[in-house]
Amino acid sequence: MKNLRITVNGTTYDVQVEEVNGSAMPVAAAPVAAAPAPAAAPAAPAEAPAPAPAAAPADAKPLPSPMPGTILSVNVTAGQAVKKGDVLLILEAMKMENEIKAPADGTVATVNVSKGESVDSGQTLVTLS
Repeated sequence: MKNLRITVNGTTYDVQVEEVNGSAMPVAAAPVAAAPAPAAAPAAPAEAPAPAPAAAPADAKPLPSPMPGTILSVNVTAGQAVKKGDVLLILEAMKMENEIKAPADGTVATVNVSKGESVDSGQTLVTLS
């Protein structure tokens, strides 16, 4: 297993890479504090703005984006029961599709993103209660 430090869009990540059958596969990534990236030019307007999410219950736990990317699909709705490991949404980052899974059993309190939306690292994607 190798430890690497990678910077993407001004955010630094410490990554562990494990070689599996002759190809390297990322094992885990954790953001590392880094200087903020300069503000980018505004992107082209989205097809439709995402609706403002309803207020999350006090016991709701936010599920942050592990990396910047684009939401390819949202597989859940507010009020839906989920089990640990269920795929909540698909996040495309660096031409790879990443499944964002439920960390525990619960109920989706809010969905804070929509298909096609660009997200930053640490941005809340959904909240679970």
